[in-house]
Amino acid sequence: MSLDGKRIVVLGGSSGIGLATAQAAAREGTTVVIASSRRARVDEALAMLPANAEGHALDLTDAAAVEALFASIGAFDHLVFTAGETLMLGSLADTDIAAAQRFFALRYWGAFTAAKFGSPHLRPGGSITFTTGTAGRRPRSGWSLGASVCSAVEGLTRALAIELAPLRVNAVAPGLVKTPLWAGMAEADREGLYAGAAAHLPVGHTGEAAEVAESYLYLMRQSYGTGQVIVVDGGGSLV
Repeated sequence: MSLDGKRIVVLGGSSGIGLATAQAAAREGTTVVIASSRRARVDEALAMLPANAEGHALDLTDAAAVEALFASIGAFDHLVFTAGETLMLGSLADTDIAAAQRFFALRYWGAFTAAKFGSPHLRPGGSITFTTGTAGRRPRSGWSLGASVCSAVEGLTRALAIELAPLRVNAVAPGLVKTPLWAGMAEADREGLYAGAAAHLPVGHTGEAAEVAESYLYLMRQSYGTGQVIVVDGGGSLV
């Protein structure tokens, strides 16, 4: 199935995997609409997209704002949700409950809200693609929140594939990917993280956003898979 002429909304599309997905979709002839929380970052992303791309700045945890966004956008063909904040890692004993609850606000409730208000505007043959991660499948010590939110998103994916049928609902579960998500780390620590992962992974390198973006395009193009999670982790789940 061709994406040429389709209209795609990417929430979290101003950087990282979201921007890479928007760029890849635009190269295939789509009209792209991106949304993220920071106006400056949205404008920077629009400079890297075709002139017909649209950009919106809003709080994706604000249900009223999300509802208004979709009302203004109108009909479209595919929804991609890649918005996320830096992973919250730490032991159970040291976890602040209020902070833990806020962690779900964007990654889970943001995705839920996007599906609620976006799905009525999807054209026949359309799809929703969420973003999860490998933490729920192979968690490590201190990953309780990350594992929980990934598992929740995967459950939401399967449930909405039934509820919203014949619209297709799927998810992509990336492993470690070089994105601004890790920008808060010191450069030496970040490069050490990437190098350590590359040495460990069967593919021999850390993921790039453009590589993972291809999985989102596949899920939009195909017409037979729904309720599925595609793992793109360089084989990390195997070792």
